[in-house]
Amino acid sequence: MKRSLSILLASALLPLTAMAGDDAAWLREKGQMIFHDAFEREENGNLAKAIGNGWNSATADRVPQIKMADLDGGILKIASATKKAGHAAHIHHEAGFTDGGAVVRFRFPGLNPGESLQLGFVDRELKGVHAGHLCYGILSQSSITLIDHKTGVMNLEVKKKRDDFLARKEKLPADLEALLNSKKVVVPWKADHEWHELVLVTEGDEMRLSVDGKVLASHHSEGYAHPMKRWFSFLVPSTVWIDDVKIWKVK
Repeated sequence: MKRSLSILLASALLPLTAMAGDDAAWLREKGQMIFHDAFEREENGNLAKAIGNGWNSATADRVPQIKMADLDGGILKIASATKKAGHAAHIHHEAGFTDGGAVVRFRFPGLNPGESLQLGFVDRELKGVHAGHLCYGILSQSSITLIDHKTGVMNLEVKKKRDDFLARKEKLPADLEALLNSKKVVVPWKADHEWHELVLVTEGDEMRLSVDGKVLASHHSEGYAHPMKRWFSFLVPSTVWIDDVKIWKVK
């Protein structure tokens, strides 16, 4: 009952622009497209820069014998070697904005159970946050999560406190649990194997995620307002297909 109520409240707090469900139009009208890739080429091997066009994989060089990114017929087919690499496939591209976002055409191909897609923004120059992780949208088979990592679980002070309790197999104290819960919102969503257009934007201290022109999740947290989203990033633990990526700068 509490979960259902929180979902309703989250929906009720969506701004009027988000309720209109047209963040792609907001990007086109207010912003400038600073990057576009339709993946109409072949990859060059398996290493970090094999995808080309400025993409870099932070995990490819860990398992150079395994192809985790295959460009096939204009589609980037990601198949993570998560266990062997010790990390989900992490593929990123330079972005560079305060407000703006990305438009991504994606599909869960149904090749593995529990396929998911995490995408968002990183600033590796930021101190005090693990690996510069700022904020992400996460699509699982049953839910969508928006999460502020900068002031939440990836903040080094917060992370140390949390890790200390987990190492001792102790329950997190109520204030730490409340802090972490305040840094995210989770809403129900049912995945399928069709192609969809996803739009992920930040505007001030708000992040919004849309699928096929409808805002499905919106969340306010101070980390979303970080002044420089230097990288746009995919984290893929299993398989996902990406057909098109556009990065837009509004501010």
